[in-house]
Amino acid sequence: MTMSNNRREFLKKSGLLGLGMAGLGFVNPAKAEAEREIYRRDYKQRFNMRGYAAPALDVVRVGVIGLGNRGSGTVMRLASIEGVEIRALCDVRPDRVAASAEAISEYHTPDRYSDGPEDWKKMCERDDIDLIAIVTPWERHAEQAVFAMEHDKHVYVELPAAQTIAQSWDLVETSERTRKHCMQVSRSCHRNDTAFILKMAREGLFGDIIHAEGHYIHDLLMSHILNKEMFYNMWRLKNNLNRQGNLYPPHGLMPVIQMLDINCGDKMEYLVSVSSNDFMAADRIAELASDDKAFEEYVEKEYRGNINTTIIKTHRGRTIMLQHDVTTPRPGARFSLISGTEGIFSVGPNRFASSHDGWVSQEELSALIEKYTPAITKRFAELSNASQRERRTRGYEQVAPLDWRLIDCLRNGLPLEMDVYDAALSASIVPLTEWSVANRSNPVLIPDFTAGAWKTNPRAMDIDLTHGGNTRIL
Repeated sequence: MTMSNNRREFLKKSGLLGLGMAGLGFVNPAKAEAEREIYRRDYKQRFNMRGYAAPALDVVRVGVIGLGNRGSGTVMRLASIEGVEIRALCDVRPDRVAASAEAISEYHTPDRYSDGPEDWKKMCERDDIDLIAIVTPWERHAEQAVFAMEHDKHVYVELPAAQTIAQSWDLVETSERTRKHCMQVSRSCHRNDTAFILKMAREGLFGDIIHAEGHYIHDLLMSHILNKEMFYNMWRLKNNLNRQGNLYPPHGLMPVIQMLDINCGDKMEYLVSVSSNDFMAADRIAELASDDKAFEEYVEKEYRGNINTTIIKTHRGRTIMLQHDVTTPRPGARFSLISGTEGIFSVGPNRFASSHDGWVSQEELSALIEKYTPAITKRFAELSNASQRERRTRGYEQVAPLDWRLIDCLRNGLPLEMDVYDAALSASIVPLTEWSVANRSNPVLIPDFTAGAWKTNPRAMDIDLTHGGNTRIL
């Protein structure tokens, strides 16, 4: 057994590897060994994926793993972009494979994989696929992404891309070694309602940025989380059992990462996290179990606290506040606020202020939004309006700016605008918050997945659209 394997086995047996870790209040001699495994301060970057442009692909040949609600929508979105060929579809349920294949049959004839839970590997082993889209339950994401990259495929993976720090490092190391992109599907500044805020930040409207806030506020208790058909085998409900932390940070965090130039001018240093008790989920499950025996095994279990709040401090001294809440009746929210020395922008409703005198008028705000709406947003709007394909009714089926730009970058041989370092960092917040909560909200250090390259890395998202932008939406 190698030294690396010895260390991993030691940490596993000690309960310090992955989600079994109780926190960073280590007792010697485990502390130094565990810190080396988690933070890897001596890690040497093999190849910097920030700014890397893979060889251009005239046609992007795609395979999709996981065809539930999100997965079937992913198939429809990617199939609606110029230069995409859906080559293969995979799911453990043959009916889902058949339904997705039928939905795109006018333009695509994908091969079908549904022969057991490991059939996805056969799809990844093919040499006629360029991109694997992974839309499976959370615990499979990192494993499948690593396998796909090792088999010469770029990866488009649902969030969170990983569930443990070790998995985040595996994504980084594999992407660097294979020079294959690993991009996490996430809300980002590509969206029309945040792209102009990124341009405002880059052009100094807020002055020096001091603070930003992001959330995942989404009521799943009364709807999605208990929909057994939508969440096959109720995997999402199970993920809310016996876990305390921010289990789904990327949607609220990724816009902040882009606005604060995290991984390209600044880095996250440490976080503290606190969770409330559960005041709702256990009672709701007991209520449902009285009418449906499928819920009986989930009665009298410990559920994630209703609200988790996490504060992150960056190297440059900025702060980030994240919240996670999928059970209370609070209205939904993702990115919500950015504040600097010269201005503040608040989302939901949109508001801007540059002094204590109050928010600017709606007319002034509209003029600011028009002024700072970037070229990439305008181009996507033009392409969407020119699209001849019938509009889909489900949100998951509508081509998003992030989908379009991914394919556009691959076809033009351009660097991606969200990379493996962004995926690894945002996913790592999951276990880090769990460790902080378990240790009475003690501070927890955040790994630097760029191995110091953040100091000189270029910005990723090309909001001025200096290159590319010529891929149509069909």
